[in-house]
Amino acid sequence: MNCRHCQSPLAHVFLDLGFAPPSNAYLNKADLQVPETYFPLKLFVCDKCWLVQTEDYARSDELFTKDYAYFSSTSSTWLAHARTYVEMISKRLNLGSTSFVIEVASNDGYLLNNFVASGIPCLGVEPTNSTAEVAEAAGIPVVREFFGQSFANQLVQTGKQADLIIGNNVYAHVPDINDFTAGLKTALKPAGTVTLEFPHLLSLVRLNQFDTVYHEHYSYLSLQSVKSIFAIAGLRVCDVEQIPTHGGSLRVYGCHADDPRADGEAVVHILAEEIAGGLQNLATYQRFQREANKVKNKLLAFLLEAKQAGKSVAAYGAAAKGNTLMNYAGVKPDLMPFVCDAAAAKQGKFMPGSHIPILAPKALRERKPDFVVILPWNIADEVVKTNEFIREWGGKFVVAVPALRIF
Repeated sequence: MNCRHCQSPLAHVFLDLGFAPPSNAYLNKADLQVPETYFPLKLFVCDKCWLVQTEDYARSDELFTKDYAYFSSTSSTWLAHARTYVEMISKRLNLGSTSFVIEVASNDGYLLNNFVASGIPCLGVEPTNSTAEVAEAAGIPVVREFFGQSFANQLVQTGKQADLIIGNNVYAHVPDINDFTAGLKTALKPAGTVTLEFPHLLSLVRLNQFDTVYHEHYSYLSLQSVKSIFAIAGLRVCDVEQIPTHGGSLRVYGCHADDPRADGEAVVHILAEEIAGGLQNLATYQRFQREANKVKNKLLAFLLEAKQAGKSVAAYGAAAKGNTLMNYAGVKPDLMPFVCDAAAAKQGKFMPGSHIPILAPKALRERKPDFVVILPWNIADEVVKTNEFIREWGGKFVVAVPALRIF
């Protein structure tokens, strides 16, 4: 396999999590009677451009299906994040009724509805029917397509170049990142701005966030690798912010390479921080597997000890990262009888691979588990606040990443 960006041969394994089904391929009861499709879940690092990427097996149309079950509006934290972003970027770019905004991977309209409410024309690009239907029902215009150079050409032909193109947590999800980035350039007005948010590879490495690895994430991005990808497409990273979402993310601001605006000081600062953090040193990547194994082993030890002591354990949040963790650790319903999730689209289904049943949050009150393992640790504060009532019967919360913590 060659690097998806620079085409250099890939020889260095960063992380090998064995085989797993796609992390958002939730199962119906009937699905439990038929074989599941498993793909290798292995990451390589390119020692030329430093792009970390999955082994090339699963296709995007096998991962992002018409019944894709992730709905962004489920999280109040994420809704607040989107609202704050729209207020900020509208002022920063002086967006108004004559502007045009495109969001790639607009999901259920969680973000664009803020532009609609402000009277700013916008368009969502979303390939999954299940989420696009929700956005359209809320009055948000959506085109059901995968974004790339070909679709960007169609936008230009219909006079729909954008003042702002938004991509929140989609850049890591595209199999052909060069084609996607070329599309961004094509669809962007001459003085336009692109903002992309994605989990920062430096956070993954520093905080042992191996459970953020799943097939839907083709790339694991540093500012250095994004800078290289942008440059090939004729774009430039003109500013960057570190934001707390997903355990530590970057918000990159992009413009055309010949845009007159100056680069922000944060670009130089974060590039230097990445070098200091070892992101251009193979030894950093070669020792990561051991750290992931420590997390897996400590979680298993906790679950086995709880069972032997007669304590009941449940999980909260049937998130993709939880599926990665459950499958790598080999956890089944005997150790984790159920997981609760607020998303109605997931309730009544089963987690892929582990076959742990997904129930509505009310099951916590009904079954009163001694421990609740929070799988989406990035929103642990929100989960604790919502489910503080488990302490009424002496229940405790648990997170496994970056290290096992019971509180």
